[in-house]
Amino acid sequence: MSKLNGTIRLGLVLGIVHGLLQPAYSVPVVPNFTQGSMTSHTETTSTVKETINSMDYNTGYQYSVTGNGVEPTSGILSPTTGDVNVTIEGVNSKWTGVTATPSFKQTTPGASFQFTQTISGPGLSNHTIIQRETTVTSVTDTTSIFQQ
Repeated sequence: MSKLNGTIRLGLVLGIVHGLLQPAYSVPVVPNFTQGSMTSHTETTSTVKETINSMDYNTGYQYSVTGNGVEPTSGILSPTTGDVNVTIEGVNSKWTGVTATPSFKQTTPGASFQFTQTISGPGLSNHTIIQRETTVTSVTDTTSIFQQ
């Protein structure tokens, strides 16, 4: 066994000496092109889905009566109010609104008359739901030109 170890050590020493005595040669690396180009194409697409929920509210009520040849049936000219509950597309709203308006009659039955009654109450006056999807595609083309 010791003879084998000695042989291995001798081979190692001879290999190192041989490697040290040999000259090293190298060849310079020179690019073998004179010019070139590189192109790149990138596409990115994104989609945005959104829901816009817009609600408009009146904060009070407005009541008006105009005309001629008419009169109220009682001395009360103001509307009566009470609670109003409304659900529109899952949105609950509650407010105090007009529950009854005054009654009117012709002053002279059969005669000409003109009568206009307008009421605008508090609460939800407009509910708008907009659902939209926007898709944006971005395209980038890049060209690189190089030469020696």
